[in-house]
Amino acid sequence: MSTSTVVKLRPLADRVVVKVLDSEEKTKGGIFLPDTAKEKPQQAKVIAVGPGKSLEDGKRSPVDVKEGDIVLFAKYSGTEVKMEGNDFLVIAEKDILAVVE
Repeated sequence: MSTSTVVKLRPLADRVVVKVLDSEEKTKGGIFLPDTAKEKPQQAKVIAVGPGKSLEDGKRSPVDVKEGDIVLFAKYSGTEVKMEGNDFLVIAEKDILAVVE
């Protein structure tokens, strides 16, 4: 995805829109993997962030990630969304395990 692509998704509450990064096509030993043998990737780039979860006092708890962060997320989490030819994943903040630095 190029940086000039504009995403028209605005996540609600503590949800985050991510673009899943492609998995490796070959092993460290140089063996090429067919699509059926690849593991589902769990690393993604944050594209959009919601305003945060509403608290009982009416304030919002801010989301800990920001646009552009590379994150690790829980396997099989989120909802897949296809928009303008691109595949995205909408996940809850609680499914984000770590930020890659």
